[in-house]
Amino acid sequence: MATIISPADRIAELFASEGASDYLGEPVTVAVHMLQAGFLAETAGAAPALVAAALLHDVGHLRGADPSADGLESSGKDLMAGTDNNHSERGAVWLAQWFPTSVTEPIRLHVAAKRYLCAVESSYFGRLSQASVYTLSVQGGPMSEDEALWFERSPWAADAVAVRRWDDLAKNLSADVPGFAHFRPLLESLLATA
Repeated sequence: MATIISPADRIAELFASEGASDYLGEPVTVAVHMLQAGFLAETAGAAPALVAAALLHDVGHLRGADPSADGLESSGKDLMAGTDNNHSERGAVWLAQWFPTSVTEPIRLHVAAKRYLCAVESSYFGRLSQASVYTLSVQGGPMSEDEALWFERSPWAADAVAVRRWDDLAKNLSADVPGFAHFRPLLESLLATA
């Protein structure tokens, strides 16, 4: 008889396994990075769905280690090797099994938000980490004017930009943030509304 694993358990596994590894040239692990982003959103008083989006924004980097994944998928290591792993799209699609668009669309657009901010804010590029500058080049670079106009028309643009800004700040080695268990009730409450 097959064991049914809850979505929260599947996500927790990713945080504990592949998420415990290096984060693509950053000083923290992938899991610590995502926990910091979720905590920054929570501290800012963001809506629950936006806290979840910040917490789960890089889950697409981890799908390669998910034993329940449907087929082999690439990981963040592919991105650092020069191949865009489309982690924002893959993560959003995977999470859409359980979560509403208010969680998945900011995740889907958080890479686009980086490209957008590089195009419209003159000081933004200079605040990116070295690893984010590299991944930007693999992900298409700053948006063109037409791409930026397209992005601005998305109903999820503001939420994606918010996730992106928390993403940029969530690389602090000395930050003290709660573990995954802290966010589990929030995630479970959103599962019920999907």
